[in-house]
Amino acid sequence: MTTDRPASRIERALRTADETRVIELGSGAIRRTGRVFADLFDSSPALVVADENTFARAGEAVLASLREAGVPLAADPLVLPGRPTLYGDYTNVTIVRERLAALPGAVACSIAAGTLNDITKLASGELGRPYLNVCTAPSVDGYSAFGAAIAIDGFKITRSCPAPEGLVADLDLLRTAPQRLTATGFGDLSEKIPAGADWILADELGVEPIDPVAWSLVQDSAREVLLRPEAVAAADPDAIEALSEALLLSGLAMQATKSSRPASGAGHQFSHLWEMEGHGLDLEPPLSHGFKVGIGSIASCALWEVALALDVAAIDADEVVSRAPAPAELERRVRRAVSPAFADEAVVASERKQLRGTALRERLERIRRAWPTIVARAREQLVGPARMMELLRAAGTPHHPVLIGIDMERFRASHHAARMIRTRYTILDVLADLGALDDAIDRLFAPDGFWGRHPEP
Repeated sequence: MTTDRPASRIERALRTADETRVIELGSGAIRRTGRVFADLFDSSPALVVADENTFARAGEAVLASLREAGVPLAADPLVLPGRPTLYGDYTNVTIVRERLAALPGAVACSIAAGTLNDITKLASGELGRPYLNVCTAPSVDGYSAFGAAIAIDGFKITRSCPAPEGLVADLDLLRTAPQRLTATGFGDLSEKIPAGADWILADELGVEPIDPVAWSLVQDSAREVLLRPEAVAAADPDAIEALSEALLLSGLAMQATKSSRPASGAGHQFSHLWEMEGHGLDLEPPLSHGFKVGIGSIASCALWEVALALDVAAIDADEVVSRAPAPAELERRVRRAVSPAFADEAVVASERKQLRGTALRERLERIRRAWPTIVARAREQLVGPARMMELLRAAGTPHHPVLIGIDMERFRASHHAARMIRTRYTILDVLADLGALDDAIDRLFAPDGFWGRHPEP
């Protein structure tokens, strides 16, 4: 740990936020829930929202704190089922929204990890109401983020809605969270490293410039946590504090930019693909977002390792331009690669970022000019895929696709499909622009390639 403590970092980060006004992070913070609620929302009544698991862990403490602060309760707590584990779909958003709507002036006080926080966030946002969340695990960076990852008809995207006005993160509660939730937070955080390289790429190519404040919020804290995986796995108090801080700062960076770009790159696209395919939803508990993100992080680092070895100057621009797929061919490829449930959306996303003709030729020239700088900056940012695999393993986070039920044939196919579901420019896209994506995937899965050498954990 550095001497720059979480409180001071978060206080500075809150100055960049335009929605979250208060974050209480520390031991015993849950006892300050009522005071925070009253300070933020005056005499508004509270509707406590939880699921069976989070209410069992923190419900009585939250209720006691609200009563002590004189916060009126709008109704009995809304406690959603905890088994099977709550899923972040729009049906649950509707349940919370309708209960709030029936209580004029009520403000939600959710007791939640990532999924229920997102549900309450969107439900409150649709009503134009603020809310407060009591965090129950260091499992996601979405607590303090703008937007909510919610599935509608199986297609999961970030829906627009404000971040919470207040967050309470009691380190005593977070340190005793189930280990799998701490491990999923580590997996979510792992992708900040290759996502940073993806942002460097977009910055150098003029696609999406880096916001220096948001960059610092994410990158300055993420790396120091990721280099302490054994301490995270052991629930070391300092490590859990650092992990919690890093996740909150990542969310504040997304809030400041109104985009997930500071914290999400190609690695998240693997996770989103598998989530939209419903992978792991039949498990109890369901396969977590962070576990899938962790595998995506390794995949992204491996793609970058191949890309950094490319001789971009030798690429034949005429040949690449001639092979760019026409709209009908692109649509055929997308529909062959992704589920029919979200193929229409994937076709639109893929067409939006597919360059052809002069536009592609100009992009190739820009890549050629910028490539030495991209390589230098990305090498400084990245860790190798083997190192990322080891960090995840040491943290108790799945470190190979077969550990999350993705066989190697499906995993290989995911390298194509993951690019098709988002417009965000990442390592997948620069390889595609260069006409080198197919070859890069072949190299990775060849017997002497990274995944060829790691067929099993």
